Amino acid sequence: MNIITSLDNNKVKSWSKLKSKKYRDQTGLFLVEGQHLVLEALKKAQVEEIILKEDTIFPVDVKKYYVTLDILKKISSMVSPPDIIAVVKKLEEKPIGKRLLLIDELQDPGNLGTIIRSAVAFNIDTIVLGTNTVDLYNEKVIRATQGLLFHQNIIKRELKDFIKKLKKEDFQIIGTNVKYGEDITKIDLSSKYAFIMGNEGNGVREEILNLCDKYLYIKMNDACESLNVAVATGIILYELDKKGE
Repeated sequence: MNIITSLDNNKVKSWSKLKSKKYRDQTGLFLVEGQHLVLEALKKAQVEEIILKEDTIFPVDVKKYYVTLDILKKISSMVSPPDIIAVVKKLEEKPIGKRLLLIDELQDPGNLGTIIRSAVAFNIDTIVLGTNTVDLYNEKVIRATQGLLFHQNIIKRELKDFIKKLKKEDFQIIGTNVKYGEDITKIDLSSKYAFIMGNEGNGVREEILNLCDKYLYIKMNDACESLNVAVATGIILYELDKKGE
């Protein structure tokens, strides 16, 4: 077994740079950390290389590199690095389907990861990430998805132009509005729809909301002024999924 021990090794430098969005965009690669996430990646994605702590056993047919703990610490984004890290090719786009979730300038990686899990749970065909939304391949997003990003079609688009295209294809565009929206439990739903959620503090931009065909809201106790965006998205996707059955 050949073990890489030098922190100055070119491979090690390249792996470490994948913590940067700029380098991920340049190479089309990203890191996945920990056995569970690596196993999920192996099911659905193209795993290029697997980096293992020396003496770790992981019997899969992918090119492996064995490294020291110090190297894992350099590569990993976690305080306590896992024994297994994979280098994975960015996910390929698939046909968008009929049930879309559009994300407008969401910033928190934990929120995006949680939303991706809800989208998988409630049968969204495609998530569309708008400009200035947190990077899908941010390490915190990946961890928050618990591997479900590999089970969801996720694409990136400029939302204003994309929504105009969807409208020409008879998609119903749905936003949220407490004042003018309909109770989510009573809304009529088209067979093809795109639901939009926005930034944690500012919501969906006005120029995007103005393109909506319909608005909805979640009826809740008056003592609660608002919900976390990931929680609200999960509730809405659950209700939309029931209507689409």
